Amino acid sequence: MTVTLCLAQEPEADKLLSEDPFALLTGMLLDQQFPLEHAFRGPKKIADRMDGFDITKIAQADPEAFEELAATPPAIHRYGRSMARRTQELARYVVEHYDGDTAAIWTNGDPDGKEVLRRLKALPGYGDQKARIFLALLGKQLGVRPKGWEKAAGAYSEKDSRRSAADITDAQSLLEVRAFKKRVKAEAKAAAAK
Repeated sequence: MTVTLCLAQEPEADKLLSEDPFALLTGMLLDQQFPLEHAFRGPKKIADRMDGFDITKIAQADPEAFEELAATPPAIHRYGRSMARRTQELARYVVEHYDGDTAAIWTNGDPDGKEVLRRLKALPGYGDQKARIFLALLGKQLGVRPKGWEKAAGAYSEKDSRRSAADITDAQSLLEVRAFKKRVKAEAKAAAAK
């Protein structure tokens, strides 16, 4: 990856996300019930505490020690221990199914967008929405555009939208994504109240 992402809003954390596909996959995993930019800083916190961000070391780490590492303030997430377990599950899955090569998820066998989406949805901790957002992030910001990726990513692939992490390229777009999510939540709440 040669693009510098701006998801964590911190240069060193964003550098790691830009250079290490597993760090990016992990940041996306952590992006739930926690401010987005803080979620994407999680991999850098792990890297700082493990003398680098190594998928094999994460997968093989003692679970209790890894939970402690992840929960130590500043924790990688509001639910540090739970997310530590999920991060290890994700690392083990990628090691087992892709020999630790995260990019193989979207490159092995020249998959189309539908297949990449299927592979992402198979990842521990990745549901349909998270998988679609990650696919859109790959396409919009990293130039990973397998045939049919836009259809597979759905609305998240829309040009110039401000729906998700896929659309964050600076501090302003982060605020715009946050405002969009707040509006959608308010609309859903109003609709449910009717």
